[in-house]
Amino acid sequence: MIRSMDLAELERRRDRLREELALVDDFRPGSLSAVMRRCGKLNCACASPGHPGHGPQHVLTRKLAGKTVTVHLRPGPELEKARVQVGNYKRFRQLVDELVQVNESICAARALSPLAEGAGGEHAGASAGSDGQ
Repeated sequence: MIRSMDLAELERRRDRLREELALVDDFRPGSLSAVMRRCGKLNCACASPGHPGHGPQHVLTRKLAGKTVTVHLRPGPELEKARVQVGNYKRFRQLVDELVQVNESICAARALSPLAEGAGGEHAGASAGSDGQ
């Protein structure tokens, strides 16, 4: 889809993506899940075979500095807030990924400037910066 657009269309698409990106509200990365747990008490109902356990307990999990971080969330407003924020993060990532694709297409579609074309051909890049300057 992106490759079939001309340069002006690509630039308009990039501008629209930037506008959409500015509208993304609060966001945070992670995955939401509902888990059932056994408490470990021998005479609790959850200890019997076939019992699903206590819960569901809602958790937000994400990676932070290479470690998994889990936050327990209360049902209700706290859980709904996290759902919206995680959804906003997914939308943010989609927009960023598309913006990168559009920018790559713009770079490929943009003609070389006259200065770059007349800069000495294939040997100009080899000498640039090779002497530490």
